[in-house]
Amino acid sequence: MSRKYILHMITPQAHVSPFDVNMAVDAGFDLVLPYTSVALNEIQSLIQDAIFSRSVNDAKRTGIFICGKDAQLALSMLEAAKKAMVPPFEISVFPDPAGSFTTAAAMVACTERLLKDKHDTTLDGKKIVIYGGKGIVGTISGVICAQAGATATLVGYDGVENVRKRAEDSKARFDVNLIPADGSTEEMNTALLADADIVFCAARAGTQVLSKEQMATAPQVLVVADANAVPPAGIEGVGLNDDGAALESGALSLGPLTFGDIKVKTQRELFQNMCTSDKPLYLNFQEATEKARELVGIG
Repeated sequence: MSRKYILHMITPQAHVSPFDVNMAVDAGFDLVLPYTSVALNEIQSLIQDAIFSRSVNDAKRTGIFICGKDAQLALSMLEAAKKAMVPPFEISVFPDPAGSFTTAAAMVACTERLLKDKHDTTLDGKKIVIYGGKGIVGTISGVICAQAGATATLVGYDGVENVRKRAEDSKARFDVNLIPADGSTEEMNTALLADADIVFCAARAGTQVLSKEQMATAPQVLVVADANAVPPAGIEGVGLNDDGAALESGALSLGPLTFGDIKVKTQRELFQNMCTSDKPLYLNFQEATEKARELVGIG
């Protein structure tokens, strides 16, 4: 009898996401088992129960997926999982809290494709303003862009303190410099557009952050990407399926369903890689970005 592919899905929250469960099963896992309200100090025992209960040869048939809504905690759980391994007893681990790592990776990769195809340029040296910067998608997209040579500003709708904390955490963990900014008024948000080359909106669903009039003040913006799929759009004028459509301001637009498709494919293929790899994989947002770039044809 063939061994089953088992995914242990760990979250510090009260439940795991049905989205992630469906994705994992469709990608090839036979069993997906949720572990809820898990604390960081419980990771070691859970990992070691998972690795020692199967033979070394069955390691590729066993995986750990880390959920939740806290990027720093998910990354700390990933590090704890790595430390809990006892080679050759070692299995694959993939954190993607709230699907945000793969979403950020897809949004950045699609932006890079537009920059390459329409402007013959890259993220290197660009100024990126990220509205909704205190959320995971906003923060992680800023880290990815900074690692690609861009200057990324995290804008906080409720002031600067929360995004300053995200910038400090990112500096400590990834050694990147993200700029925190206050976006608590319409005037402040407009002023932040003045030097932007690229604009991301990862704000709360159903919240318009930038109007057409505000965007008209920044004709130099090359690309905008909006992660909000719930009307109204975070950036007025962005369509759900936009893939390089020109806004009235002249910026090229990326809609949430366009890079959402790449997000889904990225997550599915990383799950599939966990099932097929002959060696354990540790899949962070960097690996998600590599996969997303490959999927859009720039990897």
